[in-house]
Amino acid sequence: MSDFSQWPLRAELLEALTSQGMTVPTPIQQAALADILAGRDVLAQAKTGSGKTLAFALGLLQGLKSPSGVQALVLCPTRELADQVTQAIRKVAVRLPNVKVSAFYGGIPVRVHVESLVHEPAIVVGTPGRILELIETGALKLEAMNTLVLDEADRMLDMGFEPAIQAIRKGLPANYQTLLFSATFPDAVRALSKSYQRDPLEILLDTDTRSEHIEQLFFEVPANRKNDALLQLLGQLQPAQALVFCNTKIDCQNVEQHLAKAGFDVCALHGDLEQRDRDEAMVRFQNASVRVLVATDVAARGLDVSNLPLVFSYELAHQADVHVHRVGRTGRAGKDGQALALVASGEMARVKAIEEQMGMTARWQRLDLSSIKLAPLKAEWKTLVIDAGRKDKLRPGDILGALTAKQAIDGKAVGKIALFDTRSYVALHKSVADRALQLLRQDKIKGRSFRVRLLSP
Repeated sequence: MSDFSQWPLRAELLEALTSQGMTVPTPIQQAALADILAGRDVLAQAKTGSGKTLAFALGLLQGLKSPSGVQALVLCPTRELADQVTQAIRKVAVRLPNVKVSAFYGGIPVRVHVESLVHEPAIVVGTPGRILELIETGALKLEAMNTLVLDEADRMLDMGFEPAIQAIRKGLPANYQTLLFSATFPDAVRALSKSYQRDPLEILLDTDTRSEHIEQLFFEVPANRKNDALLQLLGQLQPAQALVFCNTKIDCQNVEQHLAKAGFDVCALHGDLEQRDRDEAMVRFQNASVRVLVATDVAARGLDVSNLPLVFSYELAHQADVHVHRVGRTGRAGKDGQALALVASGEMARVKAIEEQMGMTARWQRLDLSSIKLAPLKAEWKTLVIDAGRKDKLRPGDILGALTAKQAIDGKAVGKIALFDTRSYVALHKSVADRALQLLRQDKIKGRSFRVRLLSP
């Protein structure tokens, strides 16, 4: 199909897609959407950035009926992915009246979620543990549910969520549609589909793990010189942004500290961070107010950056398919990308597993670490935080209007605006950041005064 209008979608959904420039369906949408809309179970494999979220979001929103109640449940492995999915659904639901989409996950007091369920959402997105907790307290009722989505099922199984998923299913109605999306199809995912789905349409896309747009290079580096190697390569390549993967939280913290001490605009993303810190790390990388993000694989699952030029493996992943996902973060949508790996002598067996998984021969390059020339990556943007968000009826246009009123600040100096329930984040060019801070401290947004501050660096 050449565009979304050829499916029987609500006019409001088509209008939302058109207004946001989403007119050409991706391969996963072309393959799955007709069956999703018809109510059939779907088992689909597609990599990050394939458009699978929009595919099931359109199905969920098209299928909403009266009376009200929770009609769809989306389970995700991480808080970050749950937030990303929630925002994507809200984006396409923007023209539908009174459609509430809620996200529930750990890191936020249960009572806050219980209170929000007094007015039931139509669609619930969340992590299995918190969803089960809300069901067991009686706060989340799923009698009206007609669609269950298991997003990134392979990662949920890896993280040990299967018992929670099984417990959730026991409280679901007898008949409902199950949509299962997974980046890989190990035996455990196949078994999950067999148990949970009825005659699913099986879609295998993006199974070729090689990409002509991605240059993969491996560097043999002593374990105690990896920080130096990272500094050297980042300084030489000067990428617009880089995502550095670590296997442990401790490595994440150490690498972030090492880069920050060397003058890089960097932040870390891992499971030990408070939810607000995780949100802010994601936002700052997505709006380019930091140049380097150091992350664990699980924490980065919900991260979506469309034009990421460089991915680093500080240490090779223990599983070859995880390495494939790392590589797939760059070189998307036909753009060129690089995936570099620092390999200590004890990691050589992992290289062989990657070669077998990806059907390629590793390309090795030598790296001279005799002298390290520092060339820190500095961001051109800063992030301003407003302590108000969706619950205060704040919209991006309100913030942009307050900044650009009377030509106080050029609209070109205002970057991405990200709204959360109680906070808003605005990317500002460094040249106007301090002026914008003073402006919003002195003036009002929609007639109200809110606390504002700049995040460092």
